Amino acid sequence: MGNDNLKQPGRTKGDVLLEMRGVMIEGESDDVWHQIVKGIDLTLRRGEVLGLIGESGAGKSTLGIAAMGFARPGCRFNGGTVTFDGMDLLKATDEERRRLRGSRIAYVAQSASASFNPAHRLIDQTIETETQHGIRETAAAVADAKDLYGRLRLPDPNNIGSRYPHQVSGGQLQRVMTAMAMTCRPDLIIFDEPTTALDVTTQVEVLASIRAIVEEFHTAAIYITHDLAVVAQMAHRIMVLRHGKLVEEAPTREMLAAPKEAYTRSLWAVRGLAKQETTTEDLILKVENVDAAYGNAVKILDNVSVSVPRGRTVAVVGESGSGKSTLARVVTGLLPPSKGSVKFNGADLPPALAQRDKESLRRIQMIYQSPDTALNPRHRVYDIIGRPLTFYHNLRGNTLEARIVELLKMIELDESYIDRLPAEMSGGQKQRICIARALAAEPDLIICDEVTSALDQIVQEEILKLLLRLQAEFDISYLFITHDIATVRAIADEIVVMNQGKVVQQGLKTKVLSPPHPAYTELLLSSVPEMDPDWLTNLLQKRQAKAK
Repeated sequence: MGNDNLKQPGRTKGDVLLEMRGVMIEGESDDVWHQIVKGIDLTLRRGEVLGLIGESGAGKSTLGIAAMGFARPGCRFNGGTVTFDGMDLLKATDEERRRLRGSRIAYVAQSASASFNPAHRLIDQTIETETQHGIRETAAAVADAKDLYGRLRLPDPNNIGSRYPHQVSGGQLQRVMTAMAMTCRPDLIIFDEPTTALDVTTQVEVLASIRAIVEEFHTAAIYITHDLAVVAQMAHRIMVLRHGKLVEEAPTREMLAAPKEAYTRSLWAVRGLAKQETTTEDLILKVENVDAAYGNAVKILDNVSVSVPRGRTVAVVGESGSGKSTLARVVTGLLPPSKGSVKFNGADLPPALAQRDKESLRRIQMIYQSPDTALNPRHRVYDIIGRPLTFYHNLRGNTLEARIVELLKMIELDESYIDRLPAEMSGGQKQRICIARALAAEPDLIICDEVTSALDQIVQEEILKLLLRLQAEFDISYLFITHDIATVRAIADEIVVMNQGKVVQQGLKTKVLSPPHPAYTELLLSSVPEMDPDWLTNLLQKRQAKAK
């Protein structure tokens, strides 16, 4: 991959690269310090991938970035050592750590959309680190970035770098970030949920690319994820964390075959939820023959027609860039269609958000994929949930606070969260706040755009059960955008399959998921990872043989 002269001397597979001993990290909340990571030991060798799994708030990401000698704002090390290639990072100077970060240690964040500068083109941000570190000249760096774009299956790899972050999908942006981390061919890469935003077909290619660079350059990697099937493909060894402590550690095959601890076994047992589908002729939403594009660009939606029955869930699946989120933007009025109509409760909805009245706005709410960009970092939970309650229902004072507490309980958070800022919560907790904010309006239709993708397996199931209960109690309809087939099985009544801006299949869940499948649906379903360490290797071999 790229120029072989970037392979640094002394990279002997199996040599210890990172040692963390007795690491303790605490965070501050309301002027009180509490432990987040509680004395964890970790050893990582060159060429090894270590999987970190556990529920939201377990300390996975905090431990991962601690490998760079870094603690988030509001957090601090209060014990232990972090030794990278013989250097104690906690005793190193800021300048010494800066020289390592980006060049020898890279980090791929979970939320790509919150990590890019919206004012700069993708290619400039991709090559920034390697040019600043003097690893390559600009022209060579650009050529290598384009090569990486192609390897990571980004569309039009020679030109996509000229776009700005808002001009690509979330999944595409995540792949650009992965390319950015790979440019310097670092000794250590920390992957923090790198495929969360990716559809299953793209995920296969990205996982294969990540695995290839680790093997080719004897790179070490820490792979943080809540997706057990994914970690089974990537990790040589797995550490299970809970409440900042190590629960269990073992080689991947050993742990998959016989987890020793009850908590680990509980992770393996989740996602058994499967909703019995039902349907009705009473439609709350009807999208008819819609075309849509951004500016004068190529059409994103091409003659799309989708219906959502009242009180039911329609799941929209498809690859990154297939038009799923664009469909949501059309329904909410954020992107007026160039052709076609959107009917809600039998009446035409004005195409633009500014043309819709307050009641129309209340009845259709949206929960976004990335809570990091959906929540104002300066607003506390009281303000985030309280604003729609005041705007739509005119609640104030004690009545407002009581309703906020009630909504927090509905999403299984207690009232202590009411004064927290987003930075003081885990990714899963922040997504729950986004769900509570949508529920505050008491809508008829909620558009869920990958709302469980950032959540661990246990919390995913809890949130899906919550959404199903709310649907049963309040007759809420969901347009559920997802790439997770397990989520589709759990929550959907009907499925819409999209590809390149068109609807290629739609119908009841059992019909769409039962063979025989159209070619594109078959590709999607065959790309769903399985809890088998050999699944990815076998799948790639089958596809290579078929291509010949």
